[in-house]
Amino acid sequence: MQTAPRVLFVGSYPPRRCGIATFTRDLAEGLAAVSGRPSQVIAMHNPADALEYPPEVVRTIRRDHIEDYREAAAFVNRAPVDVVCLQHEFGLFGGEAGAHLFEFLRLLEKPVVATLHTVIRRPAPEYREATLALIRHAHRLVVMSQVAREILLDTYGAPAEKIRLIPHGVPDPPGADPAVVKRELGLEGRWVILTFGLLSRNKGIELVLDALPAVVRDHPQVLYVVLGATHPEVLRWEGDVYRRFLEDRVRELGLEEHVRFVNEYVDQETLLRWIHASDLYVTPYPNEEQVVSGTLSYALAMGKPIVSTPYWYARELLADGRGVLVPFGQPAALAAAVRGLLGDRAQYERISRAARDFGQRMRWPAVAEQYVHLLAEAATATAAMSRAETPAAGEPERRWEEVPIRLDHLRRLTDDTGLLQHASYSVPDPRFGYSADDAGRALVVLMELYGRLRRTDGLDLAERYVRFLRYAQRPDGAFHNFVGYDRRFLDDAGSEDTQGRAVWGLGHVAKTAPDAGMRALAREMVQAARPHLENLQHPRAQAYAVCGLFPYATAIDAPAGAAEWYALIERLAENLAARYDRYARPGWEWFDDRLTYGNAILCNAMFLAYLATGRERFRRIGQESLDFLWSFLWNGEHLDLVGNDGWADRHGSRAVYGQQPIDAGYLVEALVTANAVTGQVEYARRAYDAFAWFLGRNRLGRPLVDTATGAVSDGLEAHGPSANQGAEAAISFLLARLALERLRAQGRGEPKASTRPWHAALARRSDSRRTVPAR
Repeated sequence: MQTAPRVLFVGSYPPRRCGIATFTRDLAEGLAAVSGRPSQVIAMHNPADALEYPPEVVRTIRRDHIEDYREAAAFVNRAPVDVVCLQHEFGLFGGEAGAHLFEFLRLLEKPVVATLHTVIRRPAPEYREATLALIRHAHRLVVMSQVAREILLDTYGAPAEKIRLIPHGVPDPPGADPAVVKRELGLEGRWVILTFGLLSRNKGIELVLDALPAVVRDHPQVLYVVLGATHPEVLRWEGDVYRRFLEDRVRELGLEEHVRFVNEYVDQETLLRWIHASDLYVTPYPNEEQVVSGTLSYALAMGKPIVSTPYWYARELLADGRGVLVPFGQPAALAAAVRGLLGDRAQYERISRAARDFGQRMRWPAVAEQYVHLLAEAATATAAMSRAETPAAGEPERRWEEVPIRLDHLRRLTDDTGLLQHASYSVPDPRFGYSADDAGRALVVLMELYGRLRRTDGLDLAERYVRFLRYAQRPDGAFHNFVGYDRRFLDDAGSEDTQGRAVWGLGHVAKTAPDAGMRALAREMVQAARPHLENLQHPRAQAYAVCGLFPYATAIDAPAGAAEWYALIERLAENLAARYDRYARPGWEWFDDRLTYGNAILCNAMFLAYLATGRERFRRIGQESLDFLWSFLWNGEHLDLVGNDGWADRHGSRAVYGQQPIDAGYLVEALVTANAVTGQVEYARRAYDAFAWFLGRNRLGRPLVDTATGAVSDGLEAHGPSANQGAEAAISFLLARLALERLRAQGRGEPKASTRPWHAALARRSDSRRTVPAR
């Protein structure tokens, strides 16, 4: 066997009382037994609990203390550790949907193998984002059921090669005779049906209670044991209401002699004794969405016949005659299944043998062996990746002119409805539908392609995207963002960014589209959206609106008609300027305490606001912020964008992976505008350098663009460019590529007359509420 890696676990750990703590300990002990090499543990800790951890716990992380995650990552990076084995459950970690974990993973320099204890098929947005981030960070993902694997593939688009199916481990059963254990627990002479778990409404205990009268009529020696304390979170929020409801139900049904509640937390040894003493195990859960159950695994491996509702894990584990499934919410069916097993000894023994035989592969030594191989594989693959050759310094780069402007991939992502958001690899993925965000930005590209290069091959796409935005605009003028593949709206209204992005595209259509009807429709849609533009609060939304309203206003022939739109541009830019003044400090000339996504759109908007109003303050802020952004992202050799796995802040925290094409595309656009406004050649040089990020002058020396189709990787991850090639990435590349065409047209010298402030229209406007500043 290959040399076992040095493993560090991150998860809960005994003496903390939870199933994942037990799992982590059992897996760590199993690895040590198989490999002969003990593991270290970083335990997730609740400060309210005074716990004495064993020696293998080398550090703790307080759930809600973000600094603990950072310090833990620094510790692991220095430690003699080859690979991290992460036990993931959303509630184990602090932040929304456990988002604090990604501060640890963002800073970690060691490979990660993550065991997923919960996988959600229909996640809320925050859980979707958390799962996608975990998929990006982990080098391997372990699931314990086939259904969990299918959800990762179908719902989240996880790479199949990252996923391993390893069953839930189970301990060896107690060696004592079950009859002896039954006598010690006071169960002698009873047929024991057992359900175990921290008590809460999602356990479905009432289903068994309602089925029990029909069972005890035929088998009066039956005793149903409900083992486990009430879940602590349930106690905190509603007390023991559910337990009292169940006790009342027992009295109503006259089952006092046939039901026993054991209201205590039991450790693994005690639980195994109860399972060993039982004759039948029941899991009556009312919902199907459960991808693993430790206690179901224990009962099966100990050869206990099981009756269960058909939740996902039970369907899988009890297939091929290893148990009996009954429909949700049908006590008569449950009673019939239990009576059938208790009355048919041959069937009882047949199911017991099938369960016990299958359970052999779930014993911890067998499971630990699989983990050892997987952990070694992750450690070895990562080490090989770090040694991989990158392009030699000074190697000739492709000139930007040699990179063709291709719409093949954009066209591939487009159907009769609009532009599909995502692709699995290069294949359009209809599961995620369409977005107004992408339609708006794609219109900017297509109008620039027509207006700058007189290419008409994208005009049919432009018409389709305008039609989509028309469909997405509500009667009040706001835009929906997300539309499903079935054309149903997936939101009540899009975000503020959506309103700005839609207007960005429509503003360019109103100015540039060759078809008069399309221009008229775009103007009508922008006018309808105006009340929402007036009330934008988010800085990027304001910036997008400025970028769309500038071409929109310049296309209006009547000065009086244009004046109101220039006034709106000025108000939006003034909001951005005020925000800049609030946050900017020497060395951090920015609009916020953080750098996140699409940063350069803010700089670009300030330059355009200067062109629209002539206000020098706007030009100064645009230039200061862009100079700061460039100094932050340029490392002297290549662009090193802020990653989306934690972003960057003024205090020094910075993510380096999850770099996105949107940031490179917007930066090239802003640099070209800066060159046009200031005439400074340095901005032109920077624009070419920023564009080279797409071609391989980046942290990993890997190109992201497929020059044959125009497809672009969704991001730059630790393992290399993303395999997926969605709409935003392709649009961002095209924005950058067309900006360089604009740079070639405008030259590198003094600003052209067409890019000087639009003061002629301003001077003629009838709006007397402000005076054009003298220059």
